[in-house]
Amino acid sequence: MSNKIYDVNLQDGVAVITVDAPPVNTITAAVRSGLEAALDEVEKLSGVKAIVLACKGSTFFSGADIGEFSGPPKEAEYRHLFARLENQNVPVVAALFGTSLGGGYEITLACHYRIANARTRIGFPEVNLGIIPGAGGTQRLPRLIGAEKALEMIVSTKMVDAKTALEYGAIDRIADGDVNAAAVEYARELVAAGKGPRRTSEMNVAPETATPEIFAAAEATAKKLYPNRIAAQTAVKSIRTATEKPLNEGLLVEEKLGNESKLTPESKGAIHVFFAERATRKVTDIPADTKPRAIAKAGIVGAGTMGGGIAICFANAGIPVTVLDTSDEALKRGLGVLEGTYDSMVKRGRLSPEDKAKRMGLIKGTTNYADLSEADVIIEAVFENMELKKKIFAELDKVAKPGCVLATNTSTLDVEKIGAATKRPQDVIGLHFFSPANVMPLLEIVRTPQSSAETIRTSVELAKPLKKTPVLVKICYGFVGNRMMEPYGREAERMVMEGATPREVDTPMEKWGMAMGLLAVYDMAGVDIGINVHKANADQYPIDPTYYQAEVALGEHGRYGQKSGKGFYKYEKGDRKRYDDPEAIAIIRKRASELQIPQVPHTEEEVVERCLYPLINEGFKILEEGIVMRAADIDVVWTSGYGFPRWRGGPMHYAEAIGLKKVLDGMNKYKDRFGPMHWEPSKLLVELATSGKTIAQWEKARG
Repeated sequence: MSNKIYDVNLQDGVAVITVDAPPVNTITAAVRSGLEAALDEVEKLSGVKAIVLACKGSTFFSGADIGEFSGPPKEAEYRHLFARLENQNVPVVAALFGTSLGGGYEITLACHYRIANARTRIGFPEVNLGIIPGAGGTQRLPRLIGAEKALEMIVSTKMVDAKTALEYGAIDRIADGDVNAAAVEYARELVAAGKGPRRTSEMNVAPETATPEIFAAAEATAKKLYPNRIAAQTAVKSIRTATEKPLNEGLLVEEKLGNESKLTPESKGAIHVFFAERATRKVTDIPADTKPRAIAKAGIVGAGTMGGGIAICFANAGIPVTVLDTSDEALKRGLGVLEGTYDSMVKRGRLSPEDKAKRMGLIKGTTNYADLSEADVIIEAVFENMELKKKIFAELDKVAKPGCVLATNTSTLDVEKIGAATKRPQDVIGLHFFSPANVMPLLEIVRTPQSSAETIRTSVELAKPLKKTPVLVKICYGFVGNRMMEPYGREAERMVMEGATPREVDTPMEKWGMAMGLLAVYDMAGVDIGINVHKANADQYPIDPTYYQAEVALGEHGRYGQKSGKGFYKYEKGDRKRYDDPEAIAIIRKRASELQIPQVPHTEEEVVERCLYPLINEGFKILEEGIVMRAADIDVVWTSGYGFPRWRGGPMHYAEAIGLKKVLDGMNKYKDRFGPMHWEPSKLLVELATSGKTIAQWEKARG
């Protein structure tokens, strides 16, 4: 192919338009322009009996260019291009493969026929970004497959595979082998059979798929799946338009609704996180030409829950991994739990028995440190004890090959002190996975002052095959996520000490958008975990006799959460559903009485403010101290690892969305009530809120 983004090749009457726009054939302005030029060329050719729209690379058109969403509307450009495709006087066949989402699939709806290979997946993720399909998806799709299936695909945002797409009528054929070649043959078959264009614009939505009951059910689903959000409901409204208006009018309604959705807080928050996640791999203060080291083999110290989950990450990435523990018994137990995780995936149909066997074959166990000598990265994943970790790193220093990345999974301890136990501190770094490690996407990468550029770059790039979102941070207690959770948890526990029930604290936060209330999270993780962390790090906290005393009181009565059947809540055997427990409430109130904490009512507004404002304030302190490179990195930590709603944009984005002055006023309000110990606003928050500057302006001035 030439330097052009497209190629036109006439093959015995079939004009094949092939687009090559790496890495994933996003429909950018350049691609749209190229397709317009390609159609110009095709329309000048003689003897064209059919057209095939194809792509080179790893996937058919993957989607629209999200980078354009913040600029002037582009819907008119899409309408013009898609209308040209649809109005061709010969059959137009789209050749799908890979993952074709949103605009990447919408372009096929403007074609007349669709063929895909067996591994193709299609879908509409727009609602997750707070927007609606804006290139004809809400108008053409219901005409093609009916309103009911269109509502299901667009509201749920779930991708469907080729087999399901064929059943729906979203594609016409599944190809064996090269789908582009199969598309040419399909086009020839259509011509031979006398089949002409089959325009979606000329179809009507099947009435039986668009009854009032079907739309009412879709609206109810939209409200249930996306509380506090309107994009899904807007999509339902736009799809209804397809049953009421001709395509050209419906497209204009879709454009209006789509552009309105781009201005909503949920869209701005979700799109902010989308780009923030893609920026985390940009390390601005190491040489741009720094090359990562190759990671062909891995080692893990500790076969417990965390070590086993990390081992699964490597095996899933096709990287052989050796897991070490102190005894054969501990190793056998840990590897058994690990295999059980894979068995569960097979049982649920998420993994084939053959794939399970292949991945388990990549995992080996050992009790001998020498068996880690060939590893390119070794991750220590034992419990939080500084002396134990130093001892392990001293052993690793003896056996690890030169250049091996030595990583600790610590969530709170000083990585620099751990690295000092070796003679190669330049190779030491923190790789903080989140539990369950094989599920949670966040990876906090904690660099020390001694961590080399190569070690940093290798760690950041390692996140990709492990399917993790990396966030590079510097050393401080709790790093980013746990440090910010500390004041959040402090206030959640303080409010139950003041008389609120655990549910009265958790429910407002869940209604606000958190995936789970924090007290329920503590029960799930283990109340004793928090108790032990606070005991081990007592020097990190202010002298406050009420500090985290709710969990201490529960722990004294053996209430450790789900694993003991009771914590802040009560749990029935084999049931993770949480039940209010008068016993827990009585224990907490007794401790509150001993500490002379007044009992007061709490509004939902106060609960949300007291949980979020100190969390945000701590984020400003982290930013001010230079612990992260960007404020957006803090947002990624919280949306990827702590259940903060993506559509809220993360703590720092949310603070600006509601106004920094509002946050500052809130901090001062509770400072007046409780004193400055926990409520002193950060200097940076004060500076920005009083000057009217944005975080972005501050970051730019800082350089």
